[in-house]
Formats: sequence, structure tokens, C-alpha cells
Amino acid sequence: MSDSLREFVEDRLGHEPSDIRLFELALTHSSSGGSNYERLEFLGDRVLGMVIAEALYERYPKEPEGNLSKRYNALVDRETCAENGRKLGIPSLVRLGKQAREDGASQSENVVGDVVESLIGALYLDGGLDVAKRFILELWQADLATQRRAPQHPKSALQELAAAKGVAPPSYEVIARTGAHHAPTFTVRVSVARIGEATADGASKQDAETSAAAALLANLK
Repeated sequence: MSDSLREFVEDRLGHEPSDIRLFELALTHSSSGGSNYERLEFLGDRVLGMVIAEALYERYPKEPEGNLSKRYNALVDRETCAENGRKLGIPSLVRLGKQAREDGASQSENVVGDVVESLIGALYLDGGLDVAKRFILELWQADLATQRRAPQHPKSALQELAAAKGVAPPSYEVIARTGAHHAPTFTVRVSVARIGEATADGASKQDAETSAAAALLANLK
């Protein structure tokens, strides 16, 4: 594994590792038992946030904080991290316990997104901020380039619509939770008086709420 992992780090992450064990840890899920990527994920999440925030600050010098926050939230969310992780080939590399592997956790948006952040944490510790920053900006290049205007979060848009109609704010309800503990699926229903309701799934309660809001807005078009 070490030779193939070293090749992955050099070719896909653009870094010659000093401590390959950091990257082994970054790919190890808690279901494997023992040490896992969670601490590196914690660190990588903060490094990713700082780099993306700085990139947006420099790219959009005239935008107010509110618009920068909308852009930021869309760029560091779990879906974007997972999409970029799949570009790297993370699903075939993540180390899982037997049950998690059989449950398909390698394809889980949560797991793939978490591993991207843990790899960022490993890059930061092994190579420093400049190495981690270079990797992030290269991997997120397309995402940054396609943000021509600040996206409006579906939940915010639905709340504004409810206010404009003079009705109570949207109500969100978790109506089901299925799947394995490490890769759950939440089903959420959103309801707005005199506007309607919609149901959607997500890998987290927050993701499901966002998808439900987006579905209801799409139904109104």
C-alpha cells in the first residue's frame, strides 16, 4: 500500500511526502478500528475554510460579507468536497472495516468529503500551508471559476418567499432515517402554508433540508 499511496500523493496531490503514515491515516475510516482520519479531518476542514475564504476575499474585492458567505458556504459544503474527492479517486483508496465496505461506505458523500478534508490536513502537517493551499486552489479551480454570482441558499430563498407571502417560516421535519450508522440517509419534509410542501433525502439532516427546500422551489417554477 505504501508504494501505491506514495504514488497517489505525488501524482494526484502534487506533493512528495515526508511522512507517508499521515496519508495512510488520512484514508483510514473509523470502522477499521484504531486510529482514523477524524483528527486530520478536523484540521483540514479549518485549512480549507481559510484558503477558500482568502481566495474569495481576493477574487471579489467589492462584494459585501453576505455575498462572500454565500459563495463560501457553497464551496466548502459536503457535496462539493465529495465531488472533488471522486475526481481524485478517493472511493477506491479509503480504508474501511468489513461491514462499512459491504454497506458501500466508500461511495458515501460524507466519507468521501471527510477524506478530502483529512488529506488537506495531512498535506498541511507534512508540507506546510503553501503546499495545502496550492492543492486546494488547484482542486477547487473549476468551482471558483464557475461562481459568476453569489448563490442563494435554497433554505434562505424559501424563507424569503414565505415572508413575501406573509406566511409563517418553512417548517422542516425529519420523517425517516435509514442506512448504516456511518452512512445514514435522512428524509425531510418541508412545508410552507399556502405555498406547498416537498420531500427530499440527504446524507445529513442539513443536506436533506436543503434538498427539500430546493425541491419545493423547483415545484413552484
